[in-house]
Amino acid sequence: MRAVIQRVTAANVKISERTIGQIQAGLVVLLGIKNGDTPKDVEYLAAKILNLRIFSNQNNIEFDQSVLDINGEILIVSQFTLYADTKKGRRPSFDAAARGQEAVDLYQQFVAKIKIANLKVETGEFGAMMQVELVNNGPVTIILES
Repeated sequence: MRAVIQRVTAANVKISERTIGQIQAGLVVLLGIKNGDTPKDVEYLAAKILNLRIFSNQNNIEFDQSVLDINGEILIVSQFTLYADTKKGRRPSFDAAARGQEAVDLYQQFVAKIKIANLKVETGEFGAMMQVELVNNGPVTIILES
């Protein structure tokens, strides 16, 4: 499981110009699920994201607080392209990305695990063509893997 997380001041996700998820200060999580991922990967990555200290504290000390500490908001968007393989040719291969119900189940487990933290959590729509808009704060962008 792979996540690209971005610290944001605001973000939204749309399908056909209709906003389906919107947050203020917090994190955008682009989530890729690969073949062989398990609920253990969900547990690890959710805990890591919730507790990662990438926000400033009241004294403006950078990288001192987590999204939990600041009561931030989280937008989670599924993104199978995080498992693109570009080693051969010019067209990416997505063979490593999980497909079908297995991927949907792990995505939903991940969202549920994040929601347990009682933060505002919004999502995209699994498998849909979406447009994501965000204001990256910093910029801070971190790649995590389980």
